[in-house]
Amino acid sequence: MPPRSPLFPWSTSPDSVVAALRTAGCVFAEDEARLILAAARTPDELARMVDRRVAGHPLELVVGWAEFRGLRITVTPGVFVPRRRTEFLVEQALVQVPDASVVVDLCCGSGAVGAALAAALGPVELHAADIDPAAVDCARRNTAEAGGRVHAGDLFEALPADLRGRVDILAANVPYVPTDEVGLLPAEARDHEPQVALDGGTDGLDILRRVADEAREWLAPGGCLLVETSERQAPAAVEAFHRSGLTTRLAVSEELYAHVVLGTRR
Repeated sequence: MPPRSPLFPWSTSPDSVVAALRTAGCVFAEDEARLILAAARTPDELARMVDRRVAGHPLELVVGWAEFRGLRITVTPGVFVPRRRTEFLVEQALVQVPDASVVVDLCCGSGAVGAALAAALGPVELHAADIDPAAVDCARRNTAEAGGRVHAGDLFEALPADLRGRVDILAANVPYVPTDEVGLLPAEARDHEPQVALDGGTDGLDILRRVADEAREWLAPGGCLLVETSERQAPAAVEAFHRSGLTTRLAVSEELYAHVVLGTRR
């Protein structure tokens, strides 16, 4: 069991916070301490936040937000924390459909992808959807400024029917960890993020295939489906897109170790 923080309300100096985080094994203790100190409103809250971080809670859930493409995205307990590598999916979407006017963020989690796309594109019709009520609530907060409409439900069943054939960017950051490998994830993800946002089925591609199978009827002509996957799964993911009748390519960022499959309706 990780050690508890030595902090008490009368011992909440920056040096004490750094020492507690460093003792717990936080590699970037100084940077994390600055974020926690800035987020805490009282000494008692600071002590609780440090205790949570020392116990292994993700930093983003401790401070209540994650940075994503320059945006401060609210994240709450039980919601998937957006990863920096997913910024590559957003970048690819903007390159592929730079004049998009209708955007859907499917399996939206916190709504980070939809919020980032709207911020880059300007005024758009933004929809997001997730099966997890906690994610839906969080995404509503993060997409409110862009006028986003967030829907609860299973994939396309959650979306308004009048979106069929109108979607320019369909971003689906689906879960893609094989079921048997969820237990091998780092504790921050395994213990503090919802399994529904991680578990992609036997080979990790169950949800990806479902999305690919239905995407064509929702995409506008020239519209693009983008899904993140792993290097190992990429060939099978590309094949799933091909079978669905989409013009398909794989984009890779070596820097972010990100793999995104793109499928365009021609």
